[in-house]
Amino acid sequence: MRLASRPAVALCLSAALGAPLRAAWGQEPASAADSLRLGVLQHQATQVDPRQRQFGLLAKQTDLRLHNLSAERLPSFSAEGVAQYQSETIDASSVFGNASIPTPNKDSYDSRLKIEQSIFDPTINARKKVEQASLAQSEAGVRTSLHTLRQEVNDAFFSGALLAEQRRIIAVTIADLEQQLGEARVRVKEGAALPSDTGQIQATLLLRRQDEAQVEAKRKAAVIKLTELVQQPVSTSSPFVLPDLTAQTAQAQQGLDSLRARPEFAQYARSRDLLARQADALSADRLPKLSLFGQAGFGRPGLNPISDTFHGYYLGGIEVKWAPWNWGSTGRERQALETQARIVATEEAAFKSRLSRQIQDDLADIERLDTAQALDDQIVALREGVAAETTVRFHEGVVTASEYVDRSTDVLEARLARATHSVEQVEARARLLTTLGLEIQ
Repeated sequence: MRLASRPAVALCLSAALGAPLRAAWGQEPASAADSLRLGVLQHQATQVDPRQRQFGLLAKQTDLRLHNLSAERLPSFSAEGVAQYQSETIDASSVFGNASIPTPNKDSYDSRLKIEQSIFDPTINARKKVEQASLAQSEAGVRTSLHTLRQEVNDAFFSGALLAEQRRIIAVTIADLEQQLGEARVRVKEGAALPSDTGQIQATLLLRRQDEAQVEAKRKAAVIKLTELVQQPVSTSSPFVLPDLTAQTAQAQQGLDSLRARPEFAQYARSRDLLARQADALSADRLPKLSLFGQAGFGRPGLNPISDTFHGYYLGGIEVKWAPWNWGSTGRERQALETQARIVATEEAAFKSRLSRQIQDDLADIERLDTAQALDDQIVALREGVAAETTVRFHEGVVTASEYVDRSTDVLEARLARATHSVEQVEARARLLTTLGLEIQ
């Protein structure tokens, strides 16, 4: 009676373990708050990265520079003083003969306060737009650098998810081996089996426990890496919830030619904007500038060149500055900006080409893994059928423990391969979305 029940238990256990892994992953964990979800982890990693503070720092830096440019519209004050001695002055007697005209002193002194008020300066607004475009470009650069974190999270997440599933499968195999070891010991005690049968199963059981310990250590390392990326505690017992990305990847594939979600594209666009604003600033610098000025001072001789006394003075007026000719400097600078724009265009073209190659690799991986998964269930079912039959024959004493262990190992390898392909398929879809710059939903 007892021997008759053993094959039934083995067959039921094999059938239960042969269920698709995706069904197990699709179940909601007991505590959703403690589960590890890829999209949430990616968002957390990018939000807590120290480079996030650069947005505020860059905005503050630009704000200070814009204030300085606005201050150029306000009156400017300057104070000057000079004392000098000159070797000769005007000799009035040589011009006016015996006329009583004093000869100016050879030493002179002057102190003055000057005020200037800009009325029209076309470069101020142009330079403000340059600063704003520079801020946009710098922010785009920060977003580009933060995007690399998403792939780091992907690597750690899927590594941990695969190792967790491998641990579960190995634990099931260990439970089965422990059961068979107990049965074999009973049979040896009853004289229905050789002691070597228990030794063979026990040795394999120890190997599986070694595998379990190794996988568990690697899984904990992956969780620790996730902890460092999101900068908050992540429990090593938290379950990994694999996202269903089939619909999102299918939608993304329909618009591959026009999709420009990667932050690098925005960075290239902001670089072109900056170059255009710099070109506008060059044009503005060629326009006339208009300002008022006033000056008050005290000195000798003051405004009267032949005066011999100290006295105050003032003057004021309007000033126009215009430099229409600068020996081609503006033209050459404009050509330099146009050259830089062409450099940006070549960088963008190279990036698009590299991105296209990465996308094709990701699509090939998805197709390969879809094909592999279609066969995995069949392979596992066949391996489990052979193993179940071998287990029955082992209980009946027809086959040795060595053959039973070999079939058990075949089932384990088939299940591990199926688990690997299942995780890798989701990982390939996540990698495609990350390569395209799309967030995991």
